Amino acid sequence: IHEGRVLVTGAVKDPDTRAQAIQLAWKAKGVREVINEIEVTDEGGIGAYARDTAIVTELRSKLLFAKDVQSVNYSIESVNNVVYLLGVAQSQTELEKVLDIARNVRYVRRVVSHVLLKDDPRRFREPTA
Repeated sequence: IHEGRVLVTGAVKDPDTRAQAIQLAWKAKGVREVINEIEVTDEGGIGAYARDTAIVTELRSKLLFAKDVQSVNYSIESVNNVVYLLGVAQSQTELEKVLDIARNVRYVRRVVSHVLLKDDPRRFREPTA
């Protein structure tokens, strides 16, 4: 969750479970947006979980030490080697740097960005009832 925006990720075996997870996300107080990135798949397992954990750990470390990146402004998830980013970039240049770093982490197949720029008007919308 970042500024009322909820990123829901994971892998489930059926669409009903996916729908239930999204319904639950909307029930949290202050939610303005739910971003559904749940995969319906049979892929995954303990090996995929371990690799995703390694991806997130490596990416967090690289962002922490990256010059001109405010790493605290980013949430990172990985599911089946796909990295999902949520947060606020201080500039387009910072966002491009973060995306480039993420794309170059070992085992990453794809990077999906739900990062907003700091002056994006979507950041200032009021939560829906």
